[in-house]
Amino acid sequence: MSPELVRHIALDARLVEAVADIRLLAAVSWPARLQRQFLEDYRRGQARPPQPEYPRPDLSAARAELATIRDAADPQHPLGQYLQRNAESWLHAAWLIEAAGTESASWHSIQLFGRPGDALPGSKLTNIDAARHFIEIADEISGDLVPEDGDAVYSAEAMQAELQASLDAFFVGHRVRVEVDPELIAKAAAGPTRIRLRGGATFSEYDLRQLLEHEAFVHSLTALNGREQPHLKSLSRSAPRVTATQEGLATFAELMTGAIDLPRLKRLSLRILAIDMALNGADFIEVFRYFLDGGQTETDSFSSAQRVFRGCPTGGGSAFTKDAVYLHGMLSVHTFFRWTIRHRRPRLSHLLFAGKMALHDVFTLEPLFEDGVIAEPLYLPPWAQRANGLAGVLAFSLFANRIRIDRVEAEDLTLGV
Repeated sequence: MSPELVRHIALDARLVEAVADIRLLAAVSWPARLQRQFLEDYRRGQARPPQPEYPRPDLSAARAELATIRDAADPQHPLGQYLQRNAESWLHAAWLIEAAGTESASWHSIQLFGRPGDALPGSKLTNIDAARHFIEIADEISGDLVPEDGDAVYSAEAMQAELQASLDAFFVGHRVRVEVDPELIAKAAAGPTRIRLRGGATFSEYDLRQLLEHEAFVHSLTALNGREQPHLKSLSRSAPRVTATQEGLATFAELMTGAIDLPRLKRLSLRILAIDMALNGADFIEVFRYFLDGGQTETDSFSSAQRVFRGCPTGGGSAFTKDAVYLHGMLSVHTFFRWTIRHRRPRLSHLLFAGKMALHDVFTLEPLFEDGVIAEPLYLPPWAQRANGLAGVLAFSLFANRIRIDRVEAEDLTLGV
């Protein structure tokens, strides 16, 4: 191993230690009592934008160390490029935490996650265009869809049992626990070795499949693969800059396995437009009502609205933009997988699961896989293990996308049939 590689691996270890106390989502999350209070006030006609209080930790030591690591990394070395991007990402996360509750937090969020209106890869279309498309389709045909059999409703405890059995059968070398958390505002949250479910919530069959494919077989899986890396331990930590790829990959997994439905696509799309509303001046109550008008329950509308305002003032003009990455990331990951087939490099799609990486990192770090510095992924999602099946779907998609559906008339589909 070259001295330069050894030096960068040491910097990577320092980065992992430096970010131990930078926990962005935990720092900007809201307590469940704010939801209860807001909904009580709303039902009495006395709703006001919540005013959450945020901890103000002193992260100056971590920021100084991250800046040192960034400046010491060689931008001409693959690992140096990776370290510089990660260090800069963690710096913005630290600044955002320290600025929580102020307008500055919104600016740092945009640096980390982008914003509504960002262009999609290889297209003049934006994530707002995608959001409006999916909302329009969902609203137009939802009434024409036949209700599906087996759309069972699970309690949080029943869902816990179902998920735990599936995870125990898949992660044979690790233990991923499923827990019920009555204080969780989101319906579910995943870490490397734990998936939490909101106590009192009910879950559908789609929820079960989405939690498996999205939370377990992407988020937990890539974290565990990262932990098994022999040298780059940062691959087990989800730097904020990899969020778009992680959430995009997880949502793409739902698409590939049929675990995503139109209501789910609509929810993801509504969040993008809600973030855009907030950045343009809408306050918490306006955004909450927007989700209500979109067909969500009061509880889910609060949950969705608080996601838009985490860490930011609730009076309008600011937003936590993380939820813009779901659709944007899914479309980017879909384009990446199609690119790997088009250019006959399908192995890259497997390398993406070796840890917490952005799409850019797969290309930058590919030589380190060849040299054995980075290990191949220990686990692959079931759908990604079937290489021929995945290639077939993507090859079909490459050709089918050349057909302009807006130029197809109904009678064209009956010719020659």
